[in-house]
Amino acid sequence: MPYAPNETVADAIKRAALPKTHRIYWSAARKAEVVRAVRKQVISFAEARERYLLSHSEFREWEDLVDRRHRNEVQPRQPPEAVRHKLEEA
Repeated sequence: MPYAPNETVADAIKRAALPKTHRIYWSAARKAEVVRAVRKQVISFAEARERYLLSHSEFREWEDLVDRRHRNEVQPRQPPEAVRHKLEEA
């Protein structure tokens, strides 16, 4: 059990600010919240699947989305001078 023994699943979901049900618009941010909560063991994978009516493949798609966004955010960006230099040469 990923949450404290005296805490219910509903309490863990509320504490993590996760959606209460699957009947919402699933934005990329909400999908990422659920993926992070499962990875941090705020709720279990089985609980997330049951509560949000997710298949294994759908959850994996959500994980891929989160991982792609994370990779794009941590890739080093070129400093503005390097970009300006390339534009001047063209």
